[in-house]
Amino acid sequence: MNTNATFKLASELCKQFEGFHRVRKSDGLALPYICPAGYWTIGYGTLCSKSHPPIHKGEAELYLYRHLAKDFTELLKYSPTIVNATNGQVAALLSFVYNLGISRYRSSTLRRRVNEGDWESAKKELQKWVYGGGKKLPGLVARRKVESRMM
Repeated sequence: MNTNATFKLASELCKQFEGFHRVRKSDGLALPYICPAGYWTIGYGTLCSKSHPPIHKGEAELYLYRHLAKDFTELLKYSPTIVNATNGQVAALLSFVYNLGISRYRSSTLRRRVNEGDWESAKKELQKWVYGGGKKLPGLVARRKVESRMM
C-alpha cells in the first residue's frame, strides 16, 4: 500500500460524496449546514458547531486531510492487517470511517471481516451502512457501492 496514493483516493472519494456545500456567492466561503443525518457540518463533511466561521475550499481540504490522517491511525489500530491491503481497499475503509466514525467501524462486523481478510464478505457488510437519521439515503447507497467496488 502506498499511503500517498491511498490518501489521494480517499480524499477524492470523500469530496465526491460529501460535496462542498452552502457556499456564499459573494466570497465562495462555505457556511455550516445540517447534514442529512442531522449534524452541523462544514466544508467536506467535517462536524462543527452551528457558530463555526465560514471557510474556503483550502481550509475544507485541510480539515479533510487531517481527519483522514487521524482515521488512518485509528484504522491501523483496529485493523493492523490493512498494511497488506490495496490502496483501493484502504481508501474505501477511510471513506467509510470518515463518513460514520471509527466507533461504528470498531464495533462492526465489517471490521471483523477485514481483519479476517475476507474482503468479499466485507463488501457485503458495507452495503448495510446506508442509513442516516433513520432513513435509507440514496447518497449513502451510491457511496457504499463505490466503496465496495474499490475493495
